Amino acid sequence: MTTSQDNTSTIDTATTAPLARRQFLKVGAAAGGGLVVSFALPSLLPGALAAQPAAAATREAPGFSPNAFIRIDTKGQVVFVIHKVEMGQGTFTSLPMLLAEELEVDPAKVKLEQAPPDGQRYADPLLGGQITGGSTSIRGAWVPLRTAGATARTMLVAAAAQRWKVEPSACSAKNGVVTHTASGRTLGYGQLADAAAKLPVPKDVKLKDAKDFTVVGTPLKRLDGLDKGNGRTVFGIDIRLPGMKYATVAASPVVGGTLLKTDDAKALAVKGVRQIVKLDNAVAVVGDHMWAAKQGLAALAPTWTDGPNANFSTAAMVADMDAASMKPGAVARHDGDPAKVLAASANKLEAIYQLPFLAHATMEPINCTVDLKAASCDIYVGTQVPTFAQGAAAKLTGLPLEKVNIHNQYLGGGFGRRLEIDSVVQAVSFAKQVKGPVKFVWTREEDVQHDMYRPYYYDRLSAALDDKGNPAAWTHRVTGSSILSRFAPPAVVDGVDPDAVEGAKDLQYTIPNVHVDYVRYEPPVPTAFWRGVGPTHNVFVVESFMDELAHKAGKDPFEYRRALLDKSPRAKAVLELAAAKAGWGTPLKPVAGSRTGRGISVQLAFGSYMAQVAEVAVNKDGEVSVTRVVCAVDCGQAVNPDTVKAQLEGGVIFGITAALWGEITFDKGRVQQSNFHDYRMLRINETPAIEVHLIASGEAPGGLGEPGTSAIFPAVANAVFAATGQRVRKLPISAAALKQA
Repeated sequence: MTTSQDNTSTIDTATTAPLARRQFLKVGAAAGGGLVVSFALPSLLPGALAAQPAAAATREAPGFSPNAFIRIDTKGQVVFVIHKVEMGQGTFTSLPMLLAEELEVDPAKVKLEQAPPDGQRYADPLLGGQITGGSTSIRGAWVPLRTAGATARTMLVAAAAQRWKVEPSACSAKNGVVTHTASGRTLGYGQLADAAAKLPVPKDVKLKDAKDFTVVGTPLKRLDGLDKGNGRTVFGIDIRLPGMKYATVAASPVVGGTLLKTDDAKALAVKGVRQIVKLDNAVAVVGDHMWAAKQGLAALAPTWTDGPNANFSTAAMVADMDAASMKPGAVARHDGDPAKVLAASANKLEAIYQLPFLAHATMEPINCTVDLKAASCDIYVGTQVPTFAQGAAAKLTGLPLEKVNIHNQYLGGGFGRRLEIDSVVQAVSFAKQVKGPVKFVWTREEDVQHDMYRPYYYDRLSAALDDKGNPAAWTHRVTGSSILSRFAPPAVVDGVDPDAVEGAKDLQYTIPNVHVDYVRYEPPVPTAFWRGVGPTHNVFVVESFMDELAHKAGKDPFEYRRALLDKSPRAKAVLELAAAKAGWGTPLKPVAGSRTGRGISVQLAFGSYMAQVAEVAVNKDGEVSVTRVVCAVDCGQAVNPDTVKAQLEGGVIFGITAALWGEITFDKGRVQQSNFHDYRMLRINETPAIEVHLIASGEAPGGLGEPGTSAIFPAVANAVFAATGQRVRKLPISAAALKQA
């Protein structure tokens, strides 16, 4: 979907300091008549994504950077040009709810238009670019969207009052209509839009108190649910264009390898195959339909030179990481003198934790449709980073930025995979050799074996316990790839990748002596964000080690944590609620032929506090079943409680899958997994009962797309220990290690 842009008055938002509401709002007239409200979202990561281009269409003066627009036309239609993408997380319902709350309209009647690529106008305030990710959508839009709605409503009411020659205070707005209370006269928003656009912008507007919310906090049904249910929703893979061909791809199985030989004649002999296109490290077969392309690729039988990484293996890499982890890293946090306390302690514990490479395995395989002409390039894709895709395509084709059109679609899962544009770059490179539109689709095998993986992490921890068994000193060294060094280099300061240490640096527990450092280790395979990012790694490590300390101190894991959380009351509250709802301390129902146990975890991640209790059954063969999960969450103000629950349920399932089976391994430079038979997903019959309990809160909203995933890893691992006495320090959980003799 693409949209044209209206001429609006805008302001400079180069500063990253907090803005008063009046500072990020401007109002103007829509091109066809009506009211336009634009608002700017200042970045909290200054310069981190400064390379993102602004769309090169008609622009106001340089330096102006509004990044979202609300239009109200003379028919009363409210249009929200939305700067986020929908990939199942509910953004296309929750963001209109924020706007509708203050604008006093039915959120179901707010029309959405996907924003065009523009890294200045549509930058996320927390990420600094036009990006959907990091559980930031609601957090970033919480104040700006409500303020924009309130400003528009205030001006519409003022326009009505002016027409009626009454005070604005004598009028009210509801359901897109302004009413004069005394006389009962009414005017619809469409009738007032032109007049409102000519009024001065209020310097400040009062937002509703939470007690007065009528939309926010209600369990609104997903606005995109009906079309998804009946098949009308168009995802990237659904795109069909006149004259379009289909292509599927094979790339070198080893990073750095190159294409050596193909059997072109045999491939071209396959019915429906039209063309073979080649790059240095990949080849694609173009056909009349996907089956022809797939059969043609099999007949092509490409062979490769493996290049410099032919001998890369997981085992060799882990040995290298172990050696790297012995050296001091960049300091992320240092309190007190933990080295001195550890040296003097007679009661201490050391541990090494490891987490594997992980693939994203989105339900919708990677795909990209390209229609490249001499003077333009149209790209149909589901992407979390439209400006990155546009900029890369412009560079590859030599076209001006404004001639590259990104038609962003619904995403069949993102999880961080569609934060990357490698497939777009590949598709455009191939398309330069093809006449007419062509849809490139990666098979599941290609997707799994050429993903950009969640990094492998190798963590060293040590702690000293005081005479009461409480941690007196804590050290944590993270060793792994730095994603931000590639994705947003300015975010890495003094050698510390903030994502790599998130969840490790910001401990919620009261510990007097703490040292956290980071050793950057780059494998020869590409790494990228994965659902839960840094916390998914660090929360597992921290909460598992905390469980070890509780056991060493001879204390209950829940009570041990609880006693250390006095300075974090919100974390303490979710911990207590989860334990209470799970029946912590009560006997578990026996499961025939299995050992059972409960595990617990607590975290602050993405601005939300969460605790989880997992119940597991481990059979005699060491196979783990998660039978029940209880989540307690304080996410601040819940915009849509149904979406909160859905996101946590989905996050838990995603996390259980990874904890039990998720692992990408390498041998001779090649990924050893290929599809769901050896990169397993949790099945419906394996899904546990999941309870979600919300703590009512007036705090600003936290993120929810990822916390459910990061909290479940340690909860399950700690439950396995409770059931078997075997500590899990390496994921995925090994059935062989838990097998009974």
